[in-house]
Amino acid sequence: MDFGILGPLVVRSADGTEIAVGGPRPRALLTMLLLNAGRVVSLEQLIDWQYGDAPPAGAANAVQAQVSRLRRHLPVEFDAVGYRLAVPAESVDVHRFEALAGEGRRLLASGHPAPAAATLREGLALWRGPALPDLPFGQSQVARLEELRLSALEDLAEAELLLPAGDAQTRGPGGASVAALQELVEAHPLRERLVALLMRALRAAGRQAEALAAFDAARRRLADELGADPSPELTELNLAILRADRPAPRPGVAAPLTSFVGRAAELRLLATGARLTTLVGPGGVGKTRLATEFAAREPGEVCFVDLSPVTDEAGVAPAVLGALGVRESGLQPVGDPADRLAIALADRDLLLVADNCEQVVVAVARLMRRLLGECQGLRVLVTSREALGLTGETLVPLAPLPAPPLPASPGQGAAEAAAYPSVRLFADRAAAVRPGFELTDANAAAVTAICATLDGLPLAIELAAARLRTFPVEEIAARLAADGRFRLLSRGDRTAAARHQTLTAVVGWSWDLLTPDEQEQAARFSIFAGGATLEAAEEICGDVTDLVDKSLVVIDGGRYRMMETIRLYCAAHQPPEVAAEHAAYYLELARRADDHLRGAEQLEWLAALTADHANLMAALRHDPRTGRQMISALAAYWWLSGRRSEAGELAAGLLEEQPGQEEDYVSCVVHAVPRVEPSHWERAAAIIRGARTPFRHPFVVAMFGMLAGPFDSDNHTLLDSEPWTRALNRLGRALLQAMGGDPAGAERELEAVLAAFRTLGERWGVAQGLDGLAMVATWRGQWRRARELRGEALVLLEELGALEECGDILVRRAEALVREGDLKGAADDYRRADELFRKAGQPGRSTLGLGELARLEGRLDEAGALLERALEEAGQGGFVVEGAQARALTALGRLARARGDAPDEARAFHERAVGLARRSPLACDLADAVEGLAGAVPPDDAALLLGVAVALRGTAAVGDPDVARTAEAVRDRPEIFARGAAMSREEALTTLDRIVSD
Repeated sequence: MDFGILGPLVVRSADGTEIAVGGPRPRALLTMLLLNAGRVVSLEQLIDWQYGDAPPAGAANAVQAQVSRLRRHLPVEFDAVGYRLAVPAESVDVHRFEALAGEGRRLLASGHPAPAAATLREGLALWRGPALPDLPFGQSQVARLEELRLSALEDLAEAELLLPAGDAQTRGPGGASVAALQELVEAHPLRERLVALLMRALRAAGRQAEALAAFDAARRRLADELGADPSPELTELNLAILRADRPAPRPGVAAPLTSFVGRAAELRLLATGARLTTLVGPGGVGKTRLATEFAAREPGEVCFVDLSPVTDEAGVAPAVLGALGVRESGLQPVGDPADRLAIALADRDLLLVADNCEQVVVAVARLMRRLLGECQGLRVLVTSREALGLTGETLVPLAPLPAPPLPASPGQGAAEAAAYPSVRLFADRAAAVRPGFELTDANAAAVTAICATLDGLPLAIELAAARLRTFPVEEIAARLAADGRFRLLSRGDRTAAARHQTLTAVVGWSWDLLTPDEQEQAARFSIFAGGATLEAAEEICGDVTDLVDKSLVVIDGGRYRMMETIRLYCAAHQPPEVAAEHAAYYLELARRADDHLRGAEQLEWLAALTADHANLMAALRHDPRTGRQMISALAAYWWLSGRRSEAGELAAGLLEEQPGQEEDYVSCVVHAVPRVEPSHWERAAAIIRGARTPFRHPFVVAMFGMLAGPFDSDNHTLLDSEPWTRALNRLGRALLQAMGGDPAGAERELEAVLAAFRTLGERWGVAQGLDGLAMVATWRGQWRRARELRGEALVLLEELGALEECGDILVRRAEALVREGDLKGAADDYRRADELFRKAGQPGRSTLGLGELARLEGRLDEAGALLERALEEAGQGGFVVEGAQARALTALGRLARARGDAPDEARAFHERAVGLARRSPLACDLADAVEGLAGAVPPDDAALLLGVAVALRGTAAVGDPDVARTAEAVRDRPEIFARGAAMSREEALTTLDRIVSD
């Protein structure tokens, strides 16, 4: 077997099949065992690394349970003091890395740089991301491994600097490592060995001035942050560079006027030694700047030719001749320009950079094919918006600089923002325009918004930075957000080419190079929000291959996309009929996907719909009829993916019943909660009762039942139309049976329902069945079973992305943890649930639980504020509103008693709770309220009410600390309790009425 922990945990069998490990706790446990492969890890250490300084009471049992699950697939052995994973250390990437790093350092110290470099590269290639991400409390181990990784990177750079020039198995000396070293120094500015390596690499590349600047920057940092001077070794290296002769100026390549930001990976790709390399990308992405930077670092002869002024194919060869300095003699032309070029370059080792070739790409291709065939020492670097299309051409696609996502993360500061090269580029150019400008926590949000809005497009970012002469950075961000990018970015460097002076000119240059058919395709493609699949692109636009070739459209993870800047430009030319075609396509996609969301393929189809979410929302807004149809077709998608709230306002605006759209009307009603009037609920219920054909989208009926509650209907047309709806109908009846006083019978039915959903492979239904069984297990005090059932349900719902459902499960698990006595674990679950509810647009659903916890822990003022808020929020609880309000009132009654309020005041809360719970369709709601009242009445009545609660619920609900306190007070009255528990529902209600009226 093979194991990886240098990145997310991965376990592979001997045949390479990946083995699933499970949730966060088992993954953390396995990570700890792998760190100590073949060695015993004590139980105490396993608990410390899993839970930190505050492990829960059952931590040891939890670890033992996790080990049991791991043993199904892995050789975990028990020792007297702990556990050992019986696998060889070399099967774990971290141990292989440590061995290779040590061997690489030994080879380097013994004077063998080539094998040292190969060994170190092999070790570093094992890293797939941050170390030990699955180990929550392993910070010391993470720090140790990251230090080893950094040391190995330093050793690798050292080895590469010692290699002779032209070693084919390495990156070569000096300049080839500069970009990587610059990034490392930026990340670790106080590490002097890295600074020294960067200085040596820059010197080897003939960039002495930059090497001296690197030393000066390091000296200032050491003084400012540590109050220290550079080491003698670093100072001596600086003096050695100062004594060296300055390099001669490089002809043919313009000296850059600005700093170079990012593109380290692309520079490495250009340095591979290919004879023909083409940098392709949209206008303004930085092709010329990258080509100039690479050419400046080239140690040999370079010729740089700008072909942007050339519009006639016949002018390409003469332009290259002119850049080479080859002149005609006499009064007559001397032969064909291409012939003269071939002669001039025949015996020269030269890098020819041909910039801006898109408008004469065919002529450039012909010329380069001839020259490369006849001139053995020639290498060519081309920049263009499309490839030359020659055999042997190496393409380096240039994307925009990585930009932060929108919206910006809450509280994002300067350090986090500066991790993005686009942000660093803006800050650099802004400082040139407005001296003293710095990226700070105060302006980081505005800067990240600018870079994200401009797609990370370097030229657009530079144009935006230039506007700091006129506007503050926040104003620039606001104007760009209002889609004023083309108007705002209308001024640039007046010495630049016309096509680079404004954002409109940048995109217009690419547009004008398209044929009429390509322009129509680009205009049609602009209808897509967030990109499109190949199928969708071909349906709406036809063959988009030419748009991809010309960098108007890019392929990103299997999807076809336009940068937003290009899309907005093309949208101005969009044919009027495209919006209707787009809406029709995505309505059909939503309908097709809905059939797969109730089976084993639901994850794949949820992912497909999520990828096209922006397009689906655009189609929904196309016209009212399509909007109502989309609301129905996407009902399952919105619910399962936790996006139901996104449709609410739109659905409320479409609440109009149209002939033939009755199902769509019902869907709008259930999605418009809580904005919908009672008359709409009544009409929706009537449509469901009277339906004579199955709904096209069964999840609409499911949502109505979940939100409106049980309703009297024997309409088998809807409830038994297909396997999923039959299973759902049984689930609803089983849950009502459990909460209506027959948990034992419900448990048997829930097991059968769970089996039906498992057969279908439908995760949401399985999760509901598991949660129902967990509810019954919690009442019985089967804590471990309840945790395992809800744990599996959470895993399934997290796979779906159902945030709201995950929050509900966490709230119910927290309630069970309170009964179990784990208040800290309950608080963690409540807080996590609250975060999920807020993300799903449903805040407040954890308030009651957090208020109860505050009361149990003695924080009575905090509890009062939370419980009052919970009572107010309970009024928005749909068909369970009475039960939710009753629970809040019961909690307020218990709080009144804890504060020492008058007994009558506490009892009043409980009697109000009982009155509301009497109207709930769920017997368990009334049982809970009755148990609350039992704590506020005389002992005989208290004992009787505790029995009545058991009769109503159909079982005792163990573990409630408040009920346990009441039961302890009346334990000498078992016969009274037994009399209440033996009552029928009618007798129980009569008894309850008598006690309340006394």
